[in-house]
Amino acid sequence: MIMNHDLIVIGAGMAGVAAANKCASQGWDVAIVDALPYGGTCALRGCDPKKILRRGAEVVDSARLMRGRGIDDTGLSINWTDLMKHKRGFTDPVPGNLQRDLARHGVTTLHGRARFTGRNAVEVDGKSFEAGHFLIATGARPRPLDFPGREHLIDSTDFLDLEALPARILFVGGGFISFEFAHIVARAGSAPTIVDRGVRPLKGFDPDLVDLLVGRSAAAGIDVRPSTTVVAVERTPTGYLAELDSSGTRETLECDLVVHGAGRTADLSGLDLDAAGADWGERGVRVAGHLQSTTNPVVYAAGDSADSPGMPLTPVAVIEGKVAASNMIKGTVTQPDYAGVPTAVFTIPELARVGLLEDEARACGIDVDVRYHDTGGWYSNYRVGEATAAAKILVDRSTDLVVGAHLLGPEYAEVVNILGLAMKLNITTRQLKSMTAAYPTVGSDLGSML
Repeated sequence: MIMNHDLIVIGAGMAGVAAANKCASQGWDVAIVDALPYGGTCALRGCDPKKILRRGAEVVDSARLMRGRGIDDTGLSINWTDLMKHKRGFTDPVPGNLQRDLARHGVTTLHGRARFTGRNAVEVDGKSFEAGHFLIATGARPRPLDFPGREHLIDSTDFLDLEALPARILFVGGGFISFEFAHIVARAGSAPTIVDRGVRPLKGFDPDLVDLLVGRSAAAGIDVRPSTTVVAVERTPTGYLAELDSSGTRETLECDLVVHGAGRTADLSGLDLDAAGADWGERGVRVAGHLQSTTNPVVYAAGDSADSPGMPLTPVAVIEGKVAASNMIKGTVTQPDYAGVPTAVFTIPELARVGLLEDEARACGIDVDVRYHDTGGWYSNYRVGEATAAAKILVDRSTDLVVGAHLLGPEYAEVVNILGLAMKLNITTRQLKSMTAAYPTVGSDLGSML
């Protein structure tokens, strides 16, 4: 027996859930399927649980920064087991809550692995389904590695379920995952090492601020090794032995855990998209600007599953999920608005970005006014004892509009949201500086940054 629906959503992360609820609210017969618990990477295995763990690291670091300034941090430490229990207090209810919310909207919830059997047909654990539309929102998975011993590495999902924290941890790759986790474990008593094959890690962020963050990371006990690749990982009776190559020089590093932080790729394995006639690649399903497959009009994709211009961020995935749903409902070709979308690395302190990098702005022919400030001595950072902080804001001289903003400092991920809104709404720096902010707040520093 074949069950028919107006829409089948494959992937119950934030993008898929947003699209399913939107279409169901318009009277569509919608089903959603996932082989994993509902919630997706962000809520269960990424952003949210990671930042809960970061809170423990923030408390420890904040106390250390105030050492000799009125705070005695003697004996302060992280109880990893209790911190993990606190994390699970948030993540454990998520799948059930989401499933109940989907059911309230009239969405049929399915569990299992979906595989296309035709252009408008899928099979889920032996049961056949057909639909007028499909949305693929299956997220991303760790990028495959090719060195001997790669099977010994754990990924971010495994890391966020660690019951005990090893003493020596090697993070492979110099991106978000490695830096954020390393900053957590360094404050929890572990000795982390980050190896990155590039000259500078965190390539999508301002290089001047990245250099400051690397220095701050070293001060926190994180060994960052650029221009270094992993040749092999070998298991030993006491842990692991990693063979590293640093610009042609070989060395070995003993560690107790090796974590994959070397990027992610679209998780389309097992979907058999070829049977659906949907063109795809490593970056996801190949879609037009309005997120419809270029080769099968009944298939749409969103988030990490779509080869789109959007950054691989949960808010972007939700935007794409909603836009795809609206286009399916209305038969339109509306494209997502990616203007003013900020991103942040939640190290301690955090590194944030919105808009263009300095070299990108110049390459676009923009007459750039670079407004750079070392804010480590400003009141808001002096107050908390943080000496490593800076702001670089890029302004188009001809329009007085912000074209890029790059911030490193405590609570600066909140400040970058204001700059993202300014970019989205074409608010000039003169208008921004006219804002009267609550004082003393970190947000009140924005006028001086400009």
